[in-house]
Amino acid sequence: MHATESNRYDGSSVEVDFAKYPTSQKLLKRCQDFFNEIENFTPGKDLEAYLNTHYGPGNPIYEDLCSHTRQGLEEGWVANIEIDGPTYRRSKIAVPKEETRFLSITTVYMNSQEGFSGQYHAHPYGEINCVVQIDKEAELMGMQGWQGAGWTSPGPGTHHYPQVRGGALIALFFLPAGRISYTANPNDPQPTSV
Repeated sequence: MHATESNRYDGSSVEVDFAKYPTSQKLLKRCQDFFNEIENFTPGKDLEAYLNTHYGPGNPIYEDLCSHTRQGLEEGWVANIEIDGPTYRRSKIAVPKEETRFLSITTVYMNSQEGFSGQYHAHPYGEINCVVQIDKEAELMGMQGWQGAGWTSPGPGTHHYPQVRGGALIALFFLPAGRISYTANPNDPQPTSV
């Protein structure tokens, strides 16, 4: 099943109200800590492997990112804009700015047991996804395959359908300069370095 094109999300929503939600401030702080540690890395399969080895489940930054994101979902400011019904939602946490090292911070909630594909898109500068499981069996499809708790990191120029299976999860994702393109075509070639 794929998301409908008529519900195309343009990514232009304003960021979360940090003054209203103290948990959002905690999430932003932990994102900043994470960005400080990976500032010299480029999104792609090497970064994905590095993150899953060094920043996966059990790592304090990963655990805090997941905890604050789940709490934000309960508080109603994470992934609160429906894209294709209640099982596919998105929200902007922060726009690219100096304090986020010019990465945007966005949340996407997807929920499907059998498998669901969201809106086809490209990552001009790559993408970093923190997989926040709501259901323990939920997995997100990355360029390197299915990923449960942990990370995916499509490289610059890659394009895909975001896909979920096994239940509900949130992709807490970071885009360099906030760049994302919804004009990609599934038949376009992938870059040589996926």
